[in-house]
This record gives sequence, C-alpha cells and structure tokens, in this order.
Amino acid sequence: MVEILWYMYAAFLATSTIGFFIHGGYKSSVFLIDLAFTVIAWIGLFGFVTHSQIFTPIVWQVVLAVVVVWDLLFFFFIKARFTEEEAEAGTLSMTVFSGLLMLVLLGPLYYALFQYAF
Repeated sequence: MVEILWYMYAAFLATSTIGFFIHGGYKSSVFLIDLAFTVIAWIGLFGFVTHSQIFTPIVWQVVLAVVVVWDLLFFFFIKARFTEEEAEAGTLSMTVFSGLLMLVLLGPLYYALFQYAF
C-alpha cells in the first residue's frame, strides 16, 4: 500500500513538471538547470521506491545535500531574478507561505532521498 502512495507521489511530481513545461515554464537556462536537479532527484526517488541500487549511497548523500541547497537557493533567491513578476505589498507573507507549501510538497522527496542515501 505504501509503495502505491510513493508511485502516486512520483506521478504527481512528474505531472506537475510536465504541465509547467507545456505552459512554457522552462524558457530560461536557470529553469533548465532546476529541471536537471529535479530529474536527478527523481532517479533517487525511483531507486528508493523500487528498492533498486542506482549508484552508491555516497552519491545520493551528495545529491541530497546539493538538491536541498539548490531548491532553497533557487526558490528564495534565484527564481525572483528570472521571473517577470513585480513586487507587491505582502509578498513576504506569500513567499513564506509558498516556502512552506514547497516544503510540504518536496518533503517526501527529501525523505526518500535521505532514506535511500543512508
């Protein structure tokens, strides 16, 4: 039963990324770099869910650290420089809310990578 939930989670991540891609979300090279990090993290998620050994645990320990740092830097600092949104009043509260939502959505991915690495 738990494996089915992991497969559903992986399908949700893939579907949302494909939707973002279809709607032109990956036009900038920085967003393509983010996509590359995402795909690498998904490979780890796939290995965790299927219980198959892909690379060594030390590789996934490095990947986990790099992906978490990249996601935080990208979400809070890098993405704002490459989007065309104007700053509005209350954006700090929306950024905090969006950050918490990101943590809720990506938390299981980080958990899976951690379990797979250690």
